[in-house]
Amino acid sequence: MSKRSSEFLFNVIAPVYGLFYRRQKNRYAEVLKGMQIELNLKLYKTVLDVGCGTGALCSALYENGLAATGIDLAEKMLRTAKKNPENKGVRFVRGNATETLPFADKRFDVSIASYVAHGLSRQDRKKLYAEMSRVTKHKVILHDYNQRRKLLTTIIEWLERGDYFRFIQNAETEMKECCSQTGACFSSVRVVNVGANAAWYICTPQER
Repeated sequence: MSKRSSEFLFNVIAPVYGLFYRRQKNRYAEVLKGMQIELNLKLYKTVLDVGCGTGALCSALYENGLAATGIDLAEKMLRTAKKNPENKGVRFVRGNATETLPFADKRFDVSIASYVAHGLSRQDRKKLYAEMSRVTKHKVILHDYNQRRKLLTTIIEWLERGDYFRFIQNAETEMKECCSQTGACFSSVRVVNVGANAAWYICTPQER
């Protein structure tokens, strides 16, 4: 899907996403709580949510004591996020995850992209990984599908014509092999399932 098409689609469906905000936030809060042993985010101070949508994950991160920044291409998604009173402490920025992120090198302790990678082309995923590595000090987390395919998800992703099928087959390898102009994107990649069909791909950014 092209940048323009993606932006149009997510602007159109922003009101629908807004209806599921509370459910999404509760689910993210459960995942964050369940992952404390694997990766205690309370040890860090700043976090970037790439492809933040209506801000559900940002809100959950903020309530875990992190200074949260969310970035998304769709202006209407950001408007919906900003309207929620509980997101007043979150900074929202408009930008494209597959282009140069408007942040300095190593600006954030942690960065997270939730269900973003699988919808991108392989080349755009590489750009996403490289940019997240660039702006992050400690951990890059890709919260996305694992290889356990669910029939409904398979049908929806086939209809959307994304790159879901290639992603779930090669996600860990892609991240390990990702290279930018300055070298490898990540020095290590660890996969931890956070649900029946989802995983955290926990990546350590390569030092610059």
